Amino acid sequence: MKILLLNGSPKKDGTIALALSEMCKVFAEEGIETEVIHIGKLAIRGCVACGYCAEHGKCAFDDIVNEVAEKFREADGLVLGSPVYYASANATLIALLDRLFYSIQFDTTMKVGASVCSARRGGLTATYDELNKYFGISGMPIASGQYWNGIHGNSAEEAMQDEEGTQMMRTLARNMAFLCKSIALGKAQYGLPEKERHAWTNFVR
Repeated sequence: MKILLLNGSPKKDGTIALALSEMCKVFAEEGIETEVIHIGKLAIRGCVACGYCAEHGKCAFDDIVNEVAEKFREADGLVLGSPVYYASANATLIALLDRLFYSIQFDTTMKVGASVCSARRGGLTATYDELNKYFGISGMPIASGQYWNGIHGNSAEEAMQDEEGTQMMRTLARNMAFLCKSIALGKAQYGLPEKERHAWTNFVR
């Protein structure tokens, strides 16, 4: 069992790195393999709606997005981590996610998703909601913890003093591990839910 974690912060060793490391400790205790990919400083362009992915099964821009897609295909869960920028996630992470979720052709049903955010003070819940929407549109159950998953601090050292915030990350990881394992058991016994053919309806009258 494997969980992929994306660090969307430009600071490789900042508050998001700390939050994800707290989760990885728990995943290791649960016997779950993890991989953290730091994408916050990469030059990732947004989707240009070219339609290439529909025909070729991958994005036309052959960069980290296609690499992440292959790792996501094999993962049982995906964790998204981002600092708060104007009550929103880092634009680099959003560019990656837009292209990733639009271009992949494999089924994400019942892969487990989780989001974590960091801030000096505010904007956490708006960013948390923004990131969770990628899971909600993709048939991915969203793991929850004991609060909305956020940690406060301008640095990893400050964030370590947020005892409730670090506890949130550990609780989230335990819940996510349980959910991944439970879904694996359910899939083995019952398979995946039946899917209807997608009814594409545009709001044009």
